[in-house]
Amino acid sequence: MRGLKGKIAIVTGGLGGLGYATARRLAEEGCKVAIFDLPRDGRDMAAAIGCAYYRVDIRSPGQVKRACGAVKSRLGPVDVLVNCAAIFVCKSYDATPQDWHKILEVNVIGTSLVTKYAVGQMKPRRRGSIINFSSISGFVGQPEFATYNSTKFAIRGLTKCWAQDLGPYNIRVNCICPAYIQTRPAGKLSKKRLEDLRRIEARHLLNRKGRPEEVAGAVAFLASEDSTFITGSDLLVDGGYLAK
Repeated sequence: MRGLKGKIAIVTGGLGGLGYATARRLAEEGCKVAIFDLPRDGRDMAAAIGCAYYRVDIRSPGQVKRACGAVKSRLGPVDVLVNCAAIFVCKSYDATPQDWHKILEVNVIGTSLVTKYAVGQMKPRRRGSIINFSSISGFVGQPEFATYNSTKFAIRGLTKCWAQDLGPYNIRVNCICPAYIQTRPAGKLSKKRLEDLRRIEARHLLNRKGRPEEVAGAVAFLASEDSTFITGSDLLVDGGYLAK
């Protein structure tokens, strides 16, 4: 990808399956990558792919502000922000206020906090690329997924609003929307689990789940200078799931 070498990138949730693949790909493209995540032993995992590690709870404004400042001091001002961190709370109309607070604080408020402090470093230089992670769950209803889906719809809305707010500063904001991605080895499957897997795979036009590196490639494209006229967009990485 053009224009990524030497860029400073933050990847939230960077030790998870999709976040880790994304951090690895950006590092391979020559970015200096800072991973924000929560595991206490994350430093070694990050170092294994050539990335810096910051233990950050993105629900905390103080932690986010300090971590973004530390990245600027150590690596330089942020050029690329990948908002990958998210949690699953899968409830329907029976969701409690605690359920809603838990998922909104990470998936929506946490994403907004990191964006706020990263944008503070992008605006003075009038450039930057922000890539938010939504999902096919941000396009369709799914049973017993109201809490999770609502946050993924919200991420798509934030993307389009921020793209308008930040366009005058030449900061692009886009959204990655994966379908089912195989983030862990499947291992030995029972007959029922194998049947479930085949049903899921058949929902995609390509008749399989995606791979984390396929999502990471799409993120790298949106971060690069190969996508400089793309903003406010949803990029489906869904194997044709939503085309059916």
